[in-house]
Amino acid sequence: MERLRLGFIGAGFIAKFQATALHFVRGVDLVGVYALKGSEELAAFAKQTGVGDCKVYPSVAELCKNCDAVAIFAPNYVRVDLVGQVADAVQAGAKLKGIICEKPLGRNVKEARQLVNLAKGAKLPTAYFENQIHMKAVKSQLKQLAPVQKTMGPLSLARSAEEHAGPHEPWFWDPTRQGGGVLSDMGCHSIAIGWYVLTPVGKPLTYLQPAAINAETALLKWGQPKWRKKLLDKTGVDYAKTPADDFATGMVTYRNPDTGQLVKAQFTNSWMYDKQGLRLLMDGLGPGYAFEINSLLSPLNIFIGDEAAASVADAESALEKSTASRGLLAVQPNEADLYGYVDELEDARDAFLAGRDALLNWEYGLEITKLCMAGYLSGERKRTIDLTDPAIQKELETYVPLIAQGKGGEVLGSEGA
Repeated sequence: MERLRLGFIGAGFIAKFQATALHFVRGVDLVGVYALKGSEELAAFAKQTGVGDCKVYPSVAELCKNCDAVAIFAPNYVRVDLVGQVADAVQAGAKLKGIICEKPLGRNVKEARQLVNLAKGAKLPTAYFENQIHMKAVKSQLKQLAPVQKTMGPLSLARSAEEHAGPHEPWFWDPTRQGGGVLSDMGCHSIAIGWYVLTPVGKPLTYLQPAAINAETALLKWGQPKWRKKLLDKTGVDYAKTPADDFATGMVTYRNPDTGQLVKAQFTNSWMYDKQGLRLLMDGLGPGYAFEINSLLSPLNIFIGDEAAASVADAESALEKSTASRGLLAVQPNEADLYGYVDELEDARDAFLAGRDALLNWEYGLEITKLCMAGYLSGERKRTIDLTDPAIQKELETYVPLIAQGKGGEVLGSEGA
């Protein structure tokens, strides 16, 4: 079996998660990493877990010379520059077979389009890493319900939620560096999965045409004085000056181009879910059938009482974003596989070794960015946005949400004061 030599650009939380997932992926070796911090730790982790003889490189160019594909796991605000460096390395002779970018593709449509154009200019196959579409539970329900869909018709309503207590890194809380708040961070997941599961079996990813979006953004927890101070003390980000949304919800309407039928995808996301930890909740309703996925339903539960809790050092050993180390804990033995990281890496491996784009390419990532930006526009204007309006389509090309500009107080009102 031909092997893919993979290099990471970035060594933070998501890079560590992806390196963990590589333990379950055949035919891929993590051979190098470039990052401003954390490189040595990630390289040591890779060697310790047997996922590759990972070397630390001093530049993007040197990394690209020594691998077959690179994955951009660096912060959102440096991705255009980093992909530009990858493109320059290819121009200088690096023989890359593909490039990966973690969600979201860009902080806005302009940035996402820049990344698409850079990859095209370098003639690089692309993979947009949206892990939830690759979840085994999602793929299994599609397979199980395929014959039902053909008889009864496709799903007409999808609902998706991703919620946890908030990001790890300070830059993620900063709307000017991240590109917004929770709608940018996690809304991209929920919007993508809704569109995906509503798409009739056998049709292309973007077969359903986005028709309208109505969304709300709010600052419900982290704008309160107590929590605002905690956030400032922990991250240095001041939500009294540059607040971001910690809650977002909305509805995207899609049109079937062949039948004219309208279908709906509801999304809900928050950074204020103070329960067991990260929760992914999805369901879909069709005529006479349905599915439901809840990532907190685990075959393993653990109870830790108050007296024993002093011995527990890491709450996240049970579940990503967990905020508790005692009580009744839901434990997922293999989160990397549960959330789809293993499958998206396998998909990228197969695609790049075959010289083609992955299932989700950067053009698809650009479309998801458009929908997220349209959600912010809807929240600002407090009305439904017509996604078929040429004027709206043109506006989205250069639109930057007020929240991402550091003007969230104008949108979030007294919540951000």
